[in-house]
Amino acid sequence: MLGVLLLLSLTSLVALLPPPTAPPVPCRHCCDHLEPAEGSGAQPPTFGFSHVPEVRTYINMTILKGDKGERGDRGTPGKAGLEGPPGSRGPMGSKGTKGQAGLPGDPCKVQYSAFSVGRQKSVHSLESYQALLFDTVFVNMDDHFDMFKGKFICRVPGIYFFNINIHTWNFKETYLHIMQNDKEQVIVYAQPSDRSIMQSQSLMLQLELGDEVWIRLYKRERENAIYSDDVDVYITFNGYLIKASVEGK
Repeated sequence: MLGVLLLLSLTSLVALLPPPTAPPVPCRHCCDHLEPAEGSGAQPPTFGFSHVPEVRTYINMTILKGDKGERGDRGTPGKAGLEGPPGSRGPMGSKGTKGQAGLPGDPCKVQYSAFSVGRQKSVHSLESYQALLFDTVFVNMDDHFDMFKGKFICRVPGIYFFNINIHTWNFKETYLHIMQNDKEQVIVYAQPSDRSIMQSQSLMLQLELGDEVWIRLYKRERENAIYSDDVDVYITFNGYLIKASVEGK
C-alpha cells in the first residue's frame, strides 16, 4: 500500500514539472499590470521581453539644406588697432624737375634807404652855425638826402648807421657836429696843427618818420675850416638803414 502511494506522488510531481526544452515561465503577481511608483527607481514591466532595442533617429542634412540666401548688410567698422612700429626708411627718390618761379613778393614789405654824398670845395666858418652842403652824389636812393639843404630826411623809420669823413686845414681848428634835428649827437674835432689830417666819426641812430640828420659847422668865434680841392674828394657823408621799425613795415 505504501509503495502505491509513493508511486502516485512521484507521478504527480513529474506531471507538474515543465518539459526540459520549454522556456521558463516568469512568475507573475496580481499587481504586475500596474506601473511602478514615481521616484521608486523600479523599471516598468517588460511583459516577457528581457531586452528593449535602442532606437536612434538619423536625419540626412543634405536633404534638408535650403538655397543660398542673399548677402547681408555690411556691419559697422571696428575700432582702429594700435599704431604699429615705423617702417624702415625707403630709398631716396630721383631728383624732381625745377618748378616754376613764384610770384614776386610785396615790395612794400622790403624797405631800403641809403645815401653817400661828397664835397670837393673847402669851407670856412661863418658868423653863425651853418649846415655843411655837398656837391657830389654817389648814392641817393629815392632822393632821401636833400642836396639843397644838406640833410638826410627819414622816410623809413628804423635804425640807421651814419659816417662822416673830413680833412683838416693847416693851423685851423676843425669843429663839427652830427645833428639829429636840432640836437647835437656826436662831435668831429681836431685842434689847430701845422699838419692836416683825415678825421672820421660814426654812429647809429633810431629815427622816426621825418627826422633830419645833417652836419653842422661851428660858428666863426672858433675859427674853423675843412680842406678840399677840385681834384679829389676829401669830405664824405654816408648813411643807410640797418633795420626798419614796425611802423615802417
